[in-house]
Amino acid sequence: MRSATSTARQSPLHILLKGLSALLGVVLLGALGPAAAQARPAQAEAAATGLHISDGRLLEANGNDFVMRGVNHAHTWYPGETQSLADIKAFGANTVRVVLSDGHRWTRNGPAEVAGIVDDCKTNRLICVLEVHDTTGYGEDAAAGTLDHAADYWISLKDVLAGEEDYVIINIGNEPWGNTDPAGWTAPTTAAVQKLRGAGFAHTIMVDAPNWGQDWQGVMRANAQAVYDADTTGNLIFSIHMYSVYSTAQAITDYLNAFVDAGLPILIGEFGGPADQWGDPDEDTMMATAEALDLGYLAWSWSGNTDPILDLAIDFDPSRLSSWGERIFHGANGIAQTSREATVFGGGGNPDDTEAPTTPGTPTASAVTATSATLTWPAASDNVAIAGYDVVRVSGGTETPAASSTTTGVTLTGLTADTAYTFAVYARDAAGNRSARSATVSVTTDESGPTPGVGCSVGYRVVGEWPGGFQGEITIRNTGTTAINGWNLGFAFANGQTVSNMWGGTPTQSGSTVSVAPAGYTAQIAANGSVTLGFTGTKGTTNAAPTAFTLSGNTCTKA
Repeated sequence: MRSATSTARQSPLHILLKGLSALLGVVLLGALGPAAAQARPAQAEAAATGLHISDGRLLEANGNDFVMRGVNHAHTWYPGETQSLADIKAFGANTVRVVLSDGHRWTRNGPAEVAGIVDDCKTNRLICVLEVHDTTGYGEDAAAGTLDHAADYWISLKDVLAGEEDYVIINIGNEPWGNTDPAGWTAPTTAAVQKLRGAGFAHTIMVDAPNWGQDWQGVMRANAQAVYDADTTGNLIFSIHMYSVYSTAQAITDYLNAFVDAGLPILIGEFGGPADQWGDPDEDTMMATAEALDLGYLAWSWSGNTDPILDLAIDFDPSRLSSWGERIFHGANGIAQTSREATVFGGGGNPDDTEAPTTPGTPTASAVTATSATLTWPAASDNVAIAGYDVVRVSGGTETPAASSTTTGVTLTGLTADTAYTFAVYARDAAGNRSARSATVSVTTDESGPTPGVGCSVGYRVVGEWPGGFQGEITIRNTGTTAINGWNLGFAFANGQTVSNMWGGTPTQSGSTVSVAPAGYTAQIAANGSVTLGFTGTKGTTNAAPTAFTLSGNTCTKA
């Protein structure tokens, strides 16, 4: 769902969104079920070269289960951003999906360039998913190329990619069919897979869905078994892209569970969270379900989107994560919390390591405010090495992920004022072994009130408008000398506008007055730092910007 040198989100679905919920319920339910699972081709069990598929799972050559946790990077449009892979790795990703061009629509990325990208992935200990983007929306977008042309491109790179099966997955073509006759997707997808196998490729191959990757008409779901069985190696994984179509938990869980129940490998190869005029993707359910089912996910995208709402890092600057970036890297079920590096890099994750770390010491709380608290705890130990700690909120017999850390401390933000919490800590190693839970610590946050000495500025802009609606963006900057831990933003609309959906914060509106509480990943604003909120709203003929903003009761300047 990306085009030209931009990576702006498009929505070719807008002419078909009426009745979409019904279509999803009728078309997708039952298209794949447990009865669709069949025996793997006999060759599949023998094909264990590098990354490979076995029993519906992506494994490394040593048999270690590998779950992709990473992001997409638009290399072909930004070839000068050579630092990006190192920056992505620094946030904990274990995989990067790299946008390439086969020359049909954009400038071709040649063998030497691709070899350099693979080397860069390996240097940064990232599994490299390489994809051709020129196929996007074929059948509906006249500029799109074919899967056959993309297959020829991969064959032209065979000398570069041979021997890299441990490190590289080949994603034949991005979103290789639009909404026009999506049933046409099946035959060329099968033919492209067979063409690469006929040329001697042993890599795991990834195939994207039609309907601009979202398969909302269920074509990939209905034909996945046949496409999979046509691959003589069995090393094929399906990729679903989840945007506005996947705005409900049921749509997400139904789709992913259908593949898992059928024993067919799948990951979320692209997904977005910020809402647009076509809907509000349920990224929380996407990430939670992927974690529960041990499925990979690759967020869209690192930076460079024409619509910056989808930039994880603003202007390719890792020190300027957007609220979307904070959600992906540091939020619940995010990359920092769930990513495990591939064992091929020798950094841990040994499948023979079955010994769990010792239990961390009892955490203690300090620096408690109305919306934040700092926890520290005595370290755990492990027979190999501790990879990190997971902090959970305990309520009765249930647990909720609260934060993750590679050190023995973390600051929890986005808490509710004057509220009692109970937290505990787990330790984990690189193999994914988890310790017993620590003893708990109880914390009661302070009563809320204005934050003394806060300096702030607020920028407000309209990103896009359409009849009756618009998309806005609010950037809050801390102009003070100390970090802000928790805040409440206040402003008023002048022309009857209302907020429909918001990411990065939770809005409450009474008449024209809007009050916004932060999300957990936007609650802390470093000195001279900023966070960005996005929202969609309704409007009439006039759509003037708010004229004044307050932060925790303090008046902010307008940026």
